[in-house]
This record gives sequence, C-alpha cells and structure tokens, in this order.
Amino acid sequence: MVAFVVISIVAYLIGSISFSVIFSKKMAGFDVREKGSGNAGTTNVLRTVGKKAAILTLLCDALKGVVAVLIAYVVGLFINENKEILIQLAGIFVIIGHTFPIFFKFKGGKGIATALGVLLITNWNIGLICLVFALLLMALSRMVSLGSISAAILFPVLVLFMQSNAYLVEGKYYFIYSIIIAVLVIFNHRTNVKRLLSGTENKLSFKKTEN
Repeated sequence: MVAFVVISIVAYLIGSISFSVIFSKKMAGFDVREKGSGNAGTTNVLRTVGKKAAILTLLCDALKGVVAVLIAYVVGLFINENKEILIQLAGIFVIIGHTFPIFFKFKGGKGIATALGVLLITNWNIGLICLVFALLLMALSRMVSLGSISAAILFPVLVLFMQSNAYLVEGKYYFIYSIIIAVLVIFNHRTNVKRLLSGTENKLSFKKTEN
C-alpha cells in the first residue's frame, strides 16, 4: 500500500513539471498561460510561441508519461506489490499532475501529450491506433480538440474489443483504467466540448498569435 501512495506522488510530481511554461518563458519571455487560450499545452504554445517550442513541449510532455510509468514498472519488479496497479496509478497521476501542477499554481494543460506517452509505453499497439485516429481527425477538421477527445473515447473501446498485446501491463483492471484516462481527457476538454457542440471551436493555425 505504501508503494501505491509513493508511486502516485512521484508520478504526480513528474506530471507537475510544466514544460510549456518553462519553454515559453525561456524562448519567448512570457508565461504561455497569459497568452492565447491560456492553456499550458502544446497547441497554445504553437499558437503563441512557435513550432520549435511546440515540438519540444509535445515531446517532453509525452516523456513525462513514459518516465512515470517506467519508474512504476521498475519498482514493481523489486517489491511484492501488484505491478499492474502501480503502473496504472502512475499513468493516472502523471496526467493529473500535468493538469493541476503543484509547481505552477495548479494551472496546467489538458494532458493529451502526457496521456499519449502513457498509452504508448503501456500498450503501444492501441496507442498507435489512437494516435493515427486522432491525427486523421485533426487533419480533416483542423481541430485538435476533436481528435483528442475522439481518441480518448476510442481508447476504452479498443481495450474492450481488441485482444490485449500490452507492452508493460495488462489485466482485469485495464478496462477500468482506460475509462479513467478517457474521463480525465474529456473532463479537461469540457470547454472545448461546449464549443464543438455550438460550432465555435477554434481551428488549428500554424501562425503565431499576438494576443
């Protein structure tokens, strides 16, 4: 039980490292949360700082998920605890940390890149399907939120109907875990859902905005 708590805290702290804020301050001299949509995520970095900062943010945010899961996996190899639960707690809490970062006044991003890192390292085949599906929707609609939300919904559907070939973890709780991840992502996109339903959602642009 102690290991579950420790892994959850460590994963949350890893998730709380807000690379979008770090890179925007370093490369553009402002906090990305003060510009554009106010979100500390890759899309807002792209719109307000530029492509280089956005790529770095995307990679580092995804890496947070990978690192948190790998730490849980290694710990699970050496202690007498349920490795499946350890890894899944790491995956959940690193996304929560990204969304509510303790180091940045609990105002973070929506967790898509971090969730992608978690998914790819735990179940690479389902992760790739979700990634391709999201990218196709984004390309067709030019709306990042639509691709992100749709991929989040697809995740538990694939877990339910596909034979598991999980890379690091599988088991009886994996479907519940996939639902929790999907709910987190959709909750973080609740304002986007409202705009999608009203037809006012912003479309992706590769030009920096000055607001």
